[in-house]
Parts: sequence; structure tokens; C-alpha cells
Amino acid sequence: MIGVAKKEILLEGLDCASCALKIEERISHVEGVLSASLNFITNVLTLETADDANIDRIRVEIDAIVHSLEPHVVIREMNIEDIEEEPIEAEAYNWKQHIPLGIGVILFLVEIMGTFPVYIELALFVSSYLLIGGEVLWRALRNIGQGQLFDENFLMSIATLGAFVIGEYSEAVAVMLFYQIGELFQDHAVNQSKKSIKALLDIRPDSANLKLGEEIQTVRPQSVKVGDRIVVRPGEKIPLDGKVLEGISSVDTSALTGESVPRNLKPGDQALSGMININGLLTILVEKTFGESTVSKILELVQNAAAKKAPTENFITKFAKYYTPVVVFTAIGIAVLPPLLISEALFSPWIYRALIFLVVSCPCALVVSIPLGFFGGIGSASRNGILVKGGNYLEALNDVDTIVLDKTGTLTEGVFTVKEIYSTGLLDSETLLKYAAYGESYANHPIGKSILQAYGQEIERSRIKAFEEIPGLGTKTILEDKEILLGRGKLLENEGVAFDRTEVPGTIVYVAVDRAYAGYIVIDDSVKEDALPLIKGLKQLGIKRIVMLTGDHRAVGEAVGASLGIAEIHTELLPHEKVAVLEKLENEKKNKEKILFLGDGINDAPVLARADIGAAMGGLGSDAAIEAADMVIMDDAPSKLIQAIKIARKTRKIVYQNIVFALVVKGVVLILGAGGLATMWEAVFADVGVALLAILNALRIMKIEETA
Repeated sequence: MIGVAKKEILLEGLDCASCALKIEERISHVEGVLSASLNFITNVLTLETADDANIDRIRVEIDAIVHSLEPHVVIREMNIEDIEEEPIEAEAYNWKQHIPLGIGVILFLVEIMGTFPVYIELALFVSSYLLIGGEVLWRALRNIGQGQLFDENFLMSIATLGAFVIGEYSEAVAVMLFYQIGELFQDHAVNQSKKSIKALLDIRPDSANLKLGEEIQTVRPQSVKVGDRIVVRPGEKIPLDGKVLEGISSVDTSALTGESVPRNLKPGDQALSGMININGLLTILVEKTFGESTVSKILELVQNAAAKKAPTENFITKFAKYYTPVVVFTAIGIAVLPPLLISEALFSPWIYRALIFLVVSCPCALVVSIPLGFFGGIGSASRNGILVKGGNYLEALNDVDTIVLDKTGTLTEGVFTVKEIYSTGLLDSETLLKYAAYGESYANHPIGKSILQAYGQEIERSRIKAFEEIPGLGTKTILEDKEILLGRGKLLENEGVAFDRTEVPGTIVYVAVDRAYAGYIVIDDSVKEDALPLIKGLKQLGIKRIVMLTGDHRAVGEAVGASLGIAEIHTELLPHEKVAVLEKLENEKKNKEKILFLGDGINDAPVLARADIGAAMGGLGSDAAIEAADMVIMDDAPSKLIQAIKIARKTRKIVYQNIVFALVVKGVVLILGAGGLATMWEAVFADVGVALLAILNALRIMKIEETA
């Protein structure tokens, strides 16, 4: 089977949204390229190619495509170090490039304010026009030579040259001037929005203080190795994941979790990159290289999220592809057909109306603002401790109708304690707990660990002759000459052991010794304080169906569900049975409705994968959660799900506002232009002005507060 190779290429200096769209489309059709996605915000081209593809040939074709559209772009391949590097300082803005524009404006003002002979007047108009719009004309000619007709340079060139042909000299120059000024404002707005979005994600540490004996050297985080020791002073970012060796301090985790309350670190605790040390001096033993650290994984996930485009983005891409040619051919019809078919119609006014059509047709407002909107939404969610892995998942949150919740670790603390030990009289309580501890001696589950903690003595594993874990049911252990069965009631039933079921709050672990029922242990797991606000908030958002799944027995599940107000509860489920419940819910939903599953992200991988949106809890430091889920809540606060839905809804609202606003304004100007009631001034506003306003509107997504 042919594998898939992923490659990222940085296009430095790419500043044209419509060009980015064309680059992405043309590269996606290169032989050997399975998919291509160009993130206009980060200028990163993400490629998926077949393993056996000729990479050198593909790279040559990519270079040719990019430079045919944007010759000034610098192309270089990316690796993880590019994400980790400190940002390159921007060069001072080159105002000299606008000198021709300034001279052109002066000549234009001289002409319109003075009175000159016709030939001087025409010379001044032509000179100012070429100085102001020469770059646009050159780009249009270059693109025509490459078969690229329908872009803003071609449209503005034809429109203004047409105005010259029909004698509208001043309007031709003025429209080109207005267009160029609008483009400057638009470029500035796009660049500012890029900076604003990237600022939301700037959790990258700048340096690390490497401890070498008694010396401390300031080095790049990428050069630090596993096993090295680093020192983090108050006010500094923790640059790498590791374990605290010395020092006690409070740390700010808001960049990772969105949670403003500081956490305390002491020797033995895990310290994660991206945390900010507040008040103490910490010495940390590095456990992961920078490329594998939490901060790198988050940066990589968020920066690559734009590769998974929302359906609305894909629709606009296809719409723009057909919209502009349709308008151009309509403009040709407006210019030619009325004078040919109507005896009183003259070519000059109808050509003018057609030129208005051409100016209006550029879809820049949609092509630029909609990706900005979705990336801004993803960035805003990230700032609040919610990682969304793509615009498609962010948009899908709007259609969530059913939310399925795991119990343990999601709605409950997942910190188990032994609450009660009940003996039938076959053994005393201490011996019962001892046998249970030996039965859980190899267990990794929190319930087993709670029993071992309650026992509190060392396990002599040499006494264990055999051990078998029965998935989802319990364990079977041979302790010297005794057989111990430990687990759910179903285990004892399957083994033919007679016992009395009990119905008490908590998780029940039944114990049988030599096929005789010896008693049970009650394990308690408290409900999170954040769980009830989650359920209330989801109901206020209009979520119609809330379902809880648990492997616990019925009494425990129903008790937790009743305390939270969850009506639909499925208990005593094995992992594959949870998937079966989810598939049943899938069959019951309507076409556009989505199902979201919220779990701990470690033991629920099959259900996370099966749901329309898999959301993992407790992602802070959990590689399993980050890998398995479509959305990761970076702390243990399930109510963050409410905020994620609100961010998704605001993002869609602003994106739809931009779509409606752009299409309505353009539609009105097109109709007025065709009817002879609009001038090129209105047409340029419908192009550049609308694009600028749409970009500014998209920036509002990043203003979503944590309390939203």
C-alpha cells in the first residue's frame, strides 16, 4: 500500500490572498500531489504526496507555479525548527517604493487644479496614470502571458484603460489612485491581522538557562538535550518539559490552559514548556527535547489547523473560481449587446457600465476575510486553552445537537478513594483488603491504585504465581495457593461464583477467594464542581440531547446523572459497547446534526474517533489526548466546552456577516452600474472598501473574552 508523506513549505513574502488561492489550486493538480493547502495567515504550504512520488520534480513545479504568480516570494522547506525559531525581525518599511505613486498624485492634482492645452492635459493624465497604476498594468500583462486573466490587476487595468478610451481621463486616474490607496490599507489590515493572530499563539520561549556544574549558560531551547538541567528565574517562560528538582514556585499556565489561577510547583512535579514562572527559582531536569515539548505540539497543531478548511471556506474557494469569469462575460455582454440590439443605444455609456461590472467583480473581500475569520476563531480558542484542530471542526461545533459525556475523569474528579470495605465473614476486612491489593498489584487503572494506596504496604510479588487481567471485568490472581477474583459482578457471574449484588453509591469491586464470595470494596469518585455548570450551560445553549456513558454499574451512573440533571445514562459499558451506543445515536440524528463526545482522551480513543467531533479533557501534558481528539481542552474544566461553542457561533456569525455584506454591496453596485446609476467610485468601494471592512470585521473574533 502506498504511504503518504507530509511536507511543509514556507512562502516568505506572500501578501496576495487571491494569488494564494491560485497557487493552492494549481499545486493541488501537480502530478504526485495528493492534497495541497496554503495557509495565507502563516504563509505555510502543507503538501501531502505519495511516498513514491518524485519530490525533486514536484519541488521544481512548485517553484515555477509560485514564481509565475508572485516572483518576489522566497521559497524554503520547513521543519520543526522553523516553528521553534525566534521570529525574524521585520525590515524597516520601504517608503521609497511609493515615490512614483506620490509623483503621480502630484501630477494628477496639478492637472485637475489648473487649466492646460489639450495635449498637455492628456500628457499629465497619462503620466500620472502610469506612475500611479504602472505596477498594476505590469502585473496584469505578466499574468496574461501566463494565462491568468481573471484577477484584480487585469480587471482594474481593463476598467481604467477602457475609461481612457471613452474619454473619462480624470475618472480613470482617480479610480486607479483610489484602488492603489485601498490596496495599501488592505495590505496593512491583513498584515496587522496576521500579527494579531500570531500574537495570540506566541507562547514560544526565547531561551533556556542551561546549568553546567556551577555555571549557567543562556542557550537556544533547541540545543538542550534530555537529561540536561535548566534554571528558570522568576518572570521567565519554562522552555522545555521536565521534572522540578529544586525550588518551589507559582506558575502562570494561562498560555496553555486559558486558566488565570496560578499553579504551585514543588520538587517532583511536572513542569511544562509555555508556563511562566512567577516568583521562585526552579531547577528542572529536562525530559523532552524542544521538538517533543508541549509548547511545540500546541504551536504545530494551531498553525496547521488552517489546513483543515471549513465547508464555508471550501464553498467560497469554489464560488470565487466561477464568480469572476461569469461577471466578466456578463460585462462583455453589457458592453456589446445593447448597442447592437437597440438602435438608440451608444457604445460609450454601455462600455462605461461594463467597466463598472469589471471593477466590482473581484472577490477579494471573501477570499481574504473568511480564512482570517476561521483562523482568528481558532486562535481565540487557543488563547482560552481550547485547541481546535481545524476550521472544519470549529464550524461543525455550530451544528452540535447531541453531546455525549464520559463520566470518570470528565464529570468526576477521577481521583478514587476506598470508602467502605464489606466482608461476608469469610475473611476479616484487613485480609479482604490485602487480597484485593494483591489482585490489583499489576493494575494501572485509578481504581486499582486506590486499593493499593488504601492497603499501604509493600506488595511481595514473588508470592504471586499467576496474574490475568480480564478486559473490562477485573482480574484473576493466584496468590500462593489461593485464587482471587476481583472486579465487576459480571466477572463473578462468568466464573460461576454465587454472590449478592449490592446497590450503594460508588464503584463496587467484588472479591471472591477460592470461588467463594468474600465481600466487596466501595470506591468513591466525587463529581467535579465544574460539571453542573457544564450541563446547565449546554442546556442554555440549546443542546437538545445530553448523554452520559460509564463503565460503572447502574447505581453509580444514575446517582451521578441525577445530581447533574442528565436524563439519558448508559452504564456498565465496555469500550466497544460505548462505540455501539454512539453508533446508535448516529443512526437517530438528522443529516446536518453533529455528535460531540467529551472524554478524558486516554481510554476513550475508539469513541473519540467515531464521534463527529471528539473532544478530550485534561490535555495538559497528555500526548494521548492531543493525538486522539479533534478538539482538546487543555485543563480539567469541562465547562470550557461551552466557551468553545460560543467562539464557534461568533466565528460563524462574523463569517456569514462578511459573506452577506460583500455579496449584497457588490450585487447592488452591479445592478446600479448596469442601470447607469453608479460610477466607478462606487465600484471601487464595492471592491477594495468592502474587502477592508470585511477584514476589520473578521478581527472582532479575536476580541472574545474568557467570560464569553
